[in-house]
Amino acid sequence: MATYLQFLGAFVAPPLVALAALRLRDRREDWWSLSGVAVLVVLALAYTTPWDNYLIHRGVWTYGDRHVLGTLWLAPVEEYAFVAAQTVVTGLWVQRISGPPDATFRPKRRDAVVGVVAGLVVTGAGLACLGATSTFYLGAILAWAGPVLAMQWAVGWRYLAARPRVVAAGAGVPALYFAVADRIALADGIWAISPATATGVAVAGLPVEEGAFFLVTNLFVVQGLVLFDWVVARWA
Repeated sequence: MATYLQFLGAFVAPPLVALAALRLRDRREDWWSLSGVAVLVVLALAYTTPWDNYLIHRGVWTYGDRHVLGTLWLAPVEEYAFVAAQTVVTGLWVQRISGPPDATFRPKRRDAVVGVVAGLVVTGAGLACLGATSTFYLGAILAWAGPVLAMQWAVGWRYLAARPRVVAAGAGVPALYFAVADRIALADGIWAISPATATGVAVAGLPVEEGAFFLVTNLFVVQGLVLFDWVVARWA
């Protein structure tokens, strides 16, 4: 019977160490860009912690006492490490594939409005899903993700749209990797998703809600860092 700590060691530590080693090997001089990763780690923990603990309180997911070292508030201490480590892994990955920012790119005035509206649509869809028990978890994900997406898209959705390969590969690869790892953790009983608050729809045994969670969280990181580098380059 695996534990949450063993899960971190088996699935989170290896890509983290590998990407950090590649960064050191390449001797990249833009170490300032790591400040963006550090900022996102702080923001990820601050934004995810209340939401995560609320869903545990609602019984959306549970953890066995024998699978965790202990809890901080309602969430296992390993959960906070997972949030931080996933942010770093995805951050190092997208910085590796993104290339230099285009400081000459300029958004249009109406872009901010379009971005906010698109993010509010996601939020509205989530709030609508919260009304039914079977879509509560999916609604919680969308309602939680919408405000962050609205802010990021308001800053530079057109810039992100001009870099589809970076956004798709930057978010898609780690989202797929962590989704597979999550599927293994669910099968091993490290954590469990309540069937009462889930749609029951699964892909290869993974609840669609879990796939949606890893997609939006990795989008947060990828879009945040791509926009961070772009804004810094414009100021330089």
